[in-house]
Amino acid sequence: MAGSYLGDRISVLRQTQNADGGWGYFPNKTSWLEPTIYCALAFHGYPESDRAWTLVKTWQNPDGGFRPSADVEISHAATALCVSAGVARGETGEATRKGVGWLLGTSGNESEMYRRVILRIGKAFGMVQDQRDFSKKGWPWKPDTASWVEPTSHALIALRQAALKQPKIDSSELRERVRLGEGMLMDVRASDGGWNYGNRTARGEDLRSYPETTGIALVGLQGRRDLGTSFDLARKMLGETSSPLARAWLTIAMRVNGVAADEPTGEPSNDILITALEALASRDGNCRLLQVPA
Repeated sequence: MAGSYLGDRISVLRQTQNADGGWGYFPNKTSWLEPTIYCALAFHGYPESDRAWTLVKTWQNPDGGFRPSADVEISHAATALCVSAGVARGETGEATRKGVGWLLGTSGNESEMYRRVILRIGKAFGMVQDQRDFSKKGWPWKPDTASWVEPTSHALIALRQAALKQPKIDSSELRERVRLGEGMLMDVRASDGGWNYGNRTARGEDLRSYPETTGIALVGLQGRRDLGTSFDLARKMLGETSSPLARAWLTIAMRVNGVAADEPTGEPSNDILITALEALASRDGNCRLLQVPA
């Protein structure tokens, strides 16, 4: 592995793990949940991952959500990544169950009934041009805020994975939340078949899609058979984008959906989160941990 695309990235990640078992967004910086979980997935089955999981478990709040760092108390959307990591580790105990519970109890505030009524009235009088279906529940980055494509995609993966490992979960509630979450992502798909960060239009104008969010959405929607135009766009984006983050997510999207993808190229960066995602995207990486069994 040494000297390979994956090996070079694993080497960087190994050298930059903090003493507490986590990773910062950049070397020698305070540990944060997102880079720590992505690195833990990249090191799945190795001691580095065990050390990271030991730290992450201390960041779980009483409500079941996970804090984004030791110093930030509010529960965060990266709870979904923690659930996926827990499922991958075979952790079916309280930490994973409470994380699932937090995901089931969290949704974007635009789907609350009184907000939907206000928006419906606004549309009727031409005061609101947004055509979204706000009955479709997505997930926000933090509670009591609007839903976005990325946290919704991660929540869908986590819930579908957990459903196979958590027999005590109310499967009807979980299936309904997954249905609504998938509906939200399909509802906000841009006219070109890709995804923006949270909506398909603004002020009545079509929004452009972005490669990284298109890749993330395709990971969240894996297994659907109505995404042909979206994959056509993803292939085009993969050939054109210069963004390492976008290339990583688009490659992961291809792999988890069973679509052929070339091995990425390039040198590792000092951005830990991107380096971890590139490791997952490698042909021999662990992107299968973000896969949902058919």
